[in-house]
Amino acid sequence: RATRAHESVLVGAGPRATQSLIQAARACAALGGRDFVTPDDIKAMAGPVLEHRLILRPEFEIEGLGVAEVIQQILQQLAVPR
Repeated sequence: RATRAHESVLVGAGPRATQSLIQAARACAALGGRDFVTPDDIKAMAGPVLEHRLILRPEFEIEGLGVAEVIQQILQQLAVPR
């Protein structure tokens, strides 16, 4: 949801992106030998899953802002659930 509200994003991630992120995080956890997902799994998979799904506003692209940077900004702003 935060990708759709970010000021530099024209088109944010939709419901299928959320599903893909959850599946990728589950796979990351399984590869780590765990049967549960941690916030670090979500952070690790956010870039690879979301980078091609976001479209930035042209004025931010012209300034040199990249999608990877936007994803990192969003992850830093979000509180980790407890």
